[in-house]
Amino acid sequence: MDDRKNARSELKGTTLRVYWVLLKHGEKGVGPRDITRELGLSSPSVAAYHIEKLLNLGLVEKTDDGSYVPKKNIDAEVVSDFVRMFGMMLPRFFFYAILFTTMLITFLAVYPLRPDPQTVVALIFGVTACAIFWVETLRVMRRRPF
Repeated sequence: MDDRKNARSELKGTTLRVYWVLLKHGEKGVGPRDITRELGLSSPSVAAYHIEKLLNLGLVEKTDDGSYVPKKNIDAEVVSDFVRMFGMMLPRFFFYAILFTTMLITFLAVYPLRPDPQTVVALIFGVTACAIFWVETLRVMRRRPF
């Protein structure tokens, strides 16, 4: 538990941005110079400093060729809102937003719109769920550091 608190307190600012770059590149690995270019840091030593912090936290490891890769199965709270799919980090809420939007569109396409209570309630629930999940998806996307 103490390690988790330590990782949470250390993963912010530039260190978090460096961690996101490492996550984005995945198993290919990336070196300090590449991170410096991608994030616009002042020098590779700044990137190396933040990589060293991530190494000490146990979030990344160094490969034989000198590049750095994120460790697998790390329970970092900062990435718990995201799922890696098709080489992208997508918010978890994105999938729920797609599901509820598809259900609402299917409902509108299959059932005729009538002013009866069942249709009105179904529309209210569908639109509300879609709105909530899309707002949460956009909120999480804006919060990401990359």
